[in-house]
Amino acid sequence: MNFDFSEDQKLLKEQVARYLSDNCPIEVVRGVLESDDYYSSSVWKGLVDLGLTGTTIPEEYGGLGLGPLELCVIAEEIGRASAPVPFSSSVYLATEALKLFGTDLQKENWLPKLASGEIIGTFALPESAIEPNANNIQCSFSSNTVSGVKMPIPDGSYADICITVVKNKTKGGDGISMAIVPLDNPNVTKKSLSTLDQTRNHAELTFNKAEADLMDNSDDGWSDVQQILDIGAVLIAFEQIGGAEASLSMAKEYALDRFAFGRQIGSYQAIKHKLADMYIKIELAKSNSYFGAMMLNDNGSDLKIAAAASRVAATDAFNYAAQENIQTHGGIGFTWEANTQFYYRRSQVLGLALGSIASWKDKLVTQLEEKNIN
Repeated sequence: MNFDFSEDQKLLKEQVARYLSDNCPIEVVRGVLESDDYYSSSVWKGLVDLGLTGTTIPEEYGGLGLGPLELCVIAEEIGRASAPVPFSSSVYLATEALKLFGTDLQKENWLPKLASGEIIGTFALPESAIEPNANNIQCSFSSNTVSGVKMPIPDGSYADICITVVKNKTKGGDGISMAIVPLDNPNVTKKSLSTLDQTRNHAELTFNKAEADLMDNSDDGWSDVQQILDIGAVLIAFEQIGGAEASLSMAKEYALDRFAFGRQIGSYQAIKHKLADMYIKIELAKSNSYFGAMMLNDNGSDLKIAAAASRVAATDAFNYAAQENIQTHGGIGFTWEANTQFYYRRSQVLGLALGSIASWKDKLVTQLEEKNIN
């Protein structure tokens, strides 16, 4: 069985890699970190011009009509460049939620704008540092308005619409639903948050009876939310793989260039072991993420297992590679001038996206137990 990507998908990957190499060098990432900018508008515009914001959006809505595998290869290059753009929140989460659970009218209204880059979307689930679940969601939908607080929300300071997870009071109870909230509403307050990676903005969003449009999700709204998270987990895993490979490449180059006691430091066994361990974790993450991509593409029955496995393995690989990249660089790796920091910062933020790694480990164990029972 061939688990590799097709030639067309590899060509797409190369095209994205070339664009980011030319237009998003590490100096661009540093520029965002050292400025008041939330993201790189020039890099984002280039991705929009390439049509990548509409990768999986059907052609009838102005997209490319491609599949999740194409999105996976794009995600890997976004991660490799540590690109300071809202690709994951707008393309992985908001777009996929609208495709799956938006009404026909909502799709006609929002998908063409997301595809063209006219608007940026985000997805709002957490409300505090406490792990969100179906029982502790407090943000509510009633009378076509949303009230409550969501934080930390990726790219929330400048996104135009927010797919918001809410308690649906109109159903005569506390069922979970999703609602579209335009963020230019005067009843929405945005507060930027200070995080470890300021090249990926996060915000606190306060809704005070903000106008909203309920989405056409099923009676089991929490299950629908989990489906969006599973999709996001696989795609973010590819971002993490790209970042981990970039960290390994950076560490390897430094180990070959840096001399100590008359020898390349890469010739010392301790450094060799670091690089080998980084490579092993990355390859394990790739295996799990390729399985996740296959399940995502085929809408396979093991998507929940594959998504959790992808998430756990890729998070471990990126965290380890980013940390050991700094260690390989020694004292210079801890300085502000060193570029190692950008991958460490991104690894920490992506490691907490979509919920803690502990929750994904629990989810993986639960899914495997259920499969064994059945």
